[in-house]
Amino acid sequence: MNGVPAQVLPGVSVTVPARLHLGFLDLNGDMGRRFGSVGLAIDGLRTRLTLRPAAQTQIIGRERHRAARHLATMTSYLGLTVAHHLSLDETIPAHAGLGSGTQLALAVAAAVRRLNGLALDVPGDAMRLARGARSGIGIGLFERGGLIVDAGRGPATEIPPVVSRMPLPEDWRILVILDPSRQGIHGEDERNAFGTLPPMAAEEAAHLCRLVLMQALPALAERDIMRFGAAIKEMQSRLGQHFAPRQGGGAFTSAQVGAVLDLLDRGGAHGIGQSSWGPTGFAFAATQDEAERLARIAADHTGASGLDIRIASGLNRGAEVKTVAASNTQVP
Repeated sequence: MNGVPAQVLPGVSVTVPARLHLGFLDLNGDMGRRFGSVGLAIDGLRTRLTLRPAAQTQIIGRERHRAARHLATMTSYLGLTVAHHLSLDETIPAHAGLGSGTQLALAVAAAVRRLNGLALDVPGDAMRLARGARSGIGIGLFERGGLIVDAGRGPATEIPPVVSRMPLPEDWRILVILDPSRQGIHGEDERNAFGTLPPMAAEEAAHLCRLVLMQALPALAERDIMRFGAAIKEMQSRLGQHFAPRQGGGAFTSAQVGAVLDLLDRGGAHGIGQSSWGPTGFAFAATQDEAERLARIAADHTGASGLDIRIASGLNRGAEVKTVAASNTQVP
């Protein structure tokens, strides 16, 4: 392969959507499992990368340092000696509550395997790349999309198991409110936060589980956005109070995002909340027209300056892994 430009060699393209983390189920753990969570895949924000064989390894694009670690781990584990050219064409914003780290790691792993003719091993590679420490949402959504509930971690858990997967209605929309000026807690700070927060009361954790099992999921099955939204909003309110001591005393990492979401709540949006540690916020709407109306309300808010307000749909499929031909066209 020496002397042949990496960009004209056949390769593999992986496209994976961002995710919203709607909340944890059990931060008490007295029944033997802790965490458990609810999340969904969305369109419009994604990581897209292309991997090709090359004369020497080269990685270009944002997040290349994180991607380099994942590429090195995978090639070492698989015993590969070929060099790679990795192009990060799009990346989910990092540390924004959108699952960028897990999706990047799994995308690199999938590309390495497909390029070298190996079967995908999403759960195994998640463990090898140190993903899924608390939530299995990102892993499950990489594989299947939709809305997923995972069962958290027990004494013998390797990857939190997915216990429910449901499609999002095609006409529902999600307003996604990003604050590019801030980042959510991550890395060592996140580990410290979980280590220092007191356990949630068992009664509170039980109520969260009931909200999901007996309200949010049945409402989703019946396409009842009002009851679905009411469950998510209450879940977010209770979790926001629990996490507030590590978020500057409030339910939202970004006060601007919180102010806009409060306005959207009063304007008729459903299920407002913050994804993971934020700063990204979200709100649901029943239709595209309703989402556009709410987006105009949000954009007119005095605190919306500098925020990135988008309208997304739920994505009912997982990552796309495709072969890229030498002509840069995609083939099955």
